[in-house]
Amino acid sequence: MTPRRYRFVTLDVFTDRRFGGNQLAVFPDARGLSDAEMQALAAEFNLSETAFVLPPQDPANTARVRIFNRVAEMAFAGHPNVGTGFVLAEAGRDRDGVLRFEEPAGLVEVTVARDAAGRVVGTGITAPQALAVGAEMPAALVADCAGIPEAGVVTARHAPTLAADGGNPRLLAEVTAEALAAAVPDLAAFRRAQARYPAELGRHLSLYLYLRDGDRVRARMFSPLTGTPEDAATGSAATPLAGFLLRLSGAATGAWDIVQGVEMGRPSLLRASARRTADGGIRAGVGGACVPVLEGHATL
Repeated sequence: MTPRRYRFVTLDVFTDRRFGGNQLAVFPDARGLSDAEMQALAAEFNLSETAFVLPPQDPANTARVRIFNRVAEMAFAGHPNVGTGFVLAEAGRDRDGVLRFEEPAGLVEVTVARDAAGRVVGTGITAPQALAVGAEMPAALVADCAGIPEAGVVTARHAPTLAADGGNPRLLAEVTAEALAAAVPDLAAFRRAQARYPAELGRHLSLYLYLRDGDRVRARMFSPLTGTPEDAATGSAATPLAGFLLRLSGAATGAWDIVQGVEMGRPSLLRASARRTADGGIRAGVGGACVPVLEGHATL
């Protein structure tokens, strides 16, 4: 059998410099790859996610994008869409600065940012679904999973709350500065929580800790059950957080700069925003810069 070669590129997403932000691998033309091969490649790259680009089902859209973490396919994820949008825009695939990706969670619209010379510098995405707020969880669960005192979980504005807008539900928890700095994911505690609340938490518990820091938000995301003990930048947690913060504020619109990945040595900047819609829902988006890093071929 003739070997098959598939080109890939890697990027650092939500950063303007190499070796910051969140790493991503993109296969710009994944035609011919089976589901099992995509999953195996994602596990081989061992990144939080790997994206595979396929022809769209509707020719009005740009592409069908499939996103895999180390253990499963995802209905939607943030930094893979931002990075894939960057790769396809560099290849001239956008139409007037817009790309549209078909994904299991729905249509993801990507807007392209270019500098004065016309070079692609980043992209922004809109989450495919409106904010959906789920169950509240005990502060003790967050404390156990993050290895912090229960007093480090701030509940004055809200209890730890599950929220999503197309991706896996994220457990949003406000914490103190000391707790944010000290947090270390406890895999056994994550497993206990998942076993106790399987219906509420979805397939895999993801914990998003945040701290309001003036006009910015500091955040950390832990998802050890998917093989990501800590994530450097999580767009699909930033969007429900933005929507949730807008919901708490009662305002019509809002915007937040979210700094993540600092404790990992991969600082990231996610520019998140949210707005109320005419039907009473809340829609959110996130964007940032991208930097290409590697390019090569996988032979199967």
